[in-house]
Amino acid sequence: MICLSHLTKKYGAVTAVDDLSVDVREGEVVGLLGPNGAGKTTTMRMVTGFVPPSAGRVRIGGDDLVDHPIRAKRKIGYLPELPPLHPEMTVRRYLAFVAALKDVPAARVNAAVALALERARLTDVAGRRIGALSKGYRQRVGLAQAIVHEPPVLVLDEPTSSLDPQQRSDVRQLILDLKGRHTIILSTHILPEVSDVADRVVIINHGRVMAVDTPANLSGRLRAGAWVRLEIGAFAGVEPVTPEQVREALAALPGVCDARARVSAAGTIDARVECAPGADCRGACAALVTGRGWQLLGLSGDALSLEDVFLALTRDERGGGA
Repeated sequence: MICLSHLTKKYGAVTAVDDLSVDVREGEVVGLLGPNGAGKTTTMRMVTGFVPPSAGRVRIGGDDLVDHPIRAKRKIGYLPELPPLHPEMTVRRYLAFVAALKDVPAARVNAAVALALERARLTDVAGRRIGALSKGYRQRVGLAQAIVHEPPVLVLDEPTSSLDPQQRSDVRQLILDLKGRHTIILSTHILPEVSDVADRVVIINHGRVMAVDTPANLSGRLRAGAWVRLEIGAFAGVEPVTPEQVREALAALPGVCDARARVSAAGTIDARVECAPGADCRGACAALVTGRGWQLLGLSGDALSLEDVFLALTRDERGGGA
């Protein structure tokens, strides 16, 4: 339904999006995930035709956005990061105005507005001025204007970035309710949004695609159980055990990428080990601790969250955040 082929956008010497290719299937929800400045908004603006690409093509439902712009854009409902609202208008009047702009036949405008109000859960505030609504309700109005002409494709750019946690949860639920009725591409840097609503995730950094997969598969590719945590007694017999001893010993094990250790509030040594992709370090860690005569008080393995995957894939070459 959405085909992005080798999209590139340059602003002078700066490349905001670099050879990005993604296909979004009909009815699918794809999350475009990346840190601030990764190229998400530029990509979304190219998808909706607001910004022309320097190179590459965008096709919406088979229509090329350059060759057939009107046909392609009619298939899109767009919610930008700052919705284009008119605060002096009532919600119902504004949605009727948008429906007319989007060529909804006059005989169907009232029905289209009523359906958009219902789907966005705005019926109870339909007669109120937009400027008098809370930020969460205004975001719902923005979502309603994107769906009032019932487009097959929804493009949502940072739909919850300025909302409080409860408002974010409400908008995420609205997006889930629209799932299956529309093909949705969702840009965000808020990880729970992607985990909750997306069928697949596209992680981008510096305008380049780093990974494309389901949230579960992305975690699996960097290995479930990739973190091992150990609690070790502070004494081996009468000899004290230091965090540095523990860290050095664990870091030298095969398959260990990183090891850290510190004294906990209980006076024990709290150690955390990062395993290489595909490696399971739990047995080796346990054998090392007991083999040294240290007291192993606890051991656990943690599955990688989408946040772990995101940080791993967007970490720059010097190990800092992007």
